[in-house]
Amino acid sequence: MNGIRMEFSLGSQNKTMHFVNEFILLGFRGQGNIQSLFFSFILVLYLLTLLGNGAIICAVKWDRRLHTPMYILLGNFAFVEIWYVSSTVPNMLVNILSETKTISFSGCFLQFYFFFSLGTTECFFLSIMAYDRYLAICRPLHYPSIMTKKLCGSLICVCWVSGFLCYPVPIFLISQLPFCGPNIIDHIVCDPGPLFALSCVPAPSTELLCYTFNSMIIFGPFLSILGSYTLVLRAVLRVPSAAGRKKAFSTCGSHIMVVSLFYGTLMVVYVSPSSGNPAGMQKIVTLVYSAGTPLLNPLIYSLRNKDMKDALKKVLGVTATKN
Repeated sequence: MNGIRMEFSLGSQNKTMHFVNEFILLGFRGQGNIQSLFFSFILVLYLLTLLGNGAIICAVKWDRRLHTPMYILLGNFAFVEIWYVSSTVPNMLVNILSETKTISFSGCFLQFYFFFSLGTTECFFLSIMAYDRYLAICRPLHYPSIMTKKLCGSLICVCWVSGFLCYPVPIFLISQLPFCGPNIIDHIVCDPGPLFALSCVPAPSTELLCYTFNSMIIFGPFLSILGSYTLVLRAVLRVPSAAGRKKAFSTCGSHIMVVSLFYGTLMVVYVSPSSGNPAGMQKIVTLVYSAGTPLLNPLIYSLRNKDMKDALKKVLGVTATKN
């Protein structure tokens, strides 16, 4: 990236213009004790997220009862969450302890790429999981023949590949903007809004393209999820058995809670231009969906699912007491 930018600066008319080769991520500002509090809080969130999602992966892998498409998708979703939170939180922790708070130009855009690619992969997984619940509840007789392990594996591959193919072009376009100073990003991650603000040449077309692209990535899966659960809700309300309705609502309720948490925070930041959101609000909301929701997801799924709770007890070495 630095080599490309050097070539750009030499080829421009203003050859003496200096281009930055690093950024300063301000993160959460405060006195030493406040910084220590932030560090401890984020570190605990991170460790609990790794533990919770890692336990779900082990439970799905080791318990043969969970070798079904629903839980295979959940295991992959937990795997995405581990990498998603790891794409930003370790750097946040280092940044809190650092006095300079610098991140290299290439490091900033690499973080940008993996953070957004993994977030997009998560959106696609939520959509596929909603489709799986639609098939299981609305078409139960055809579910085993439609949602086979082969189809499930294909959908998982599509989610991963598509998620990592979405952002190279937008990131390349932003990386080619001239950043000639200042180089201070008032955020906790490398995000397109603050990067656009630092460009010394306005780029309204690139900015519009990126926000339009973000909106499509967010609303495309979200509308498919909304459609799936609307059909599921209609089917559940027609179930004559109260126990059957309760079981269906319990399974889908956990999915809906995860979707609401994740998409609610995403829409606050990325559907409208970030210039309309104060920097402090952006940091808090970003912390919620980058570090908070990956921790809450395993809790929501495990606490509302009996099979998962039983499998997690085995993984953690806890034997359920029999009445």
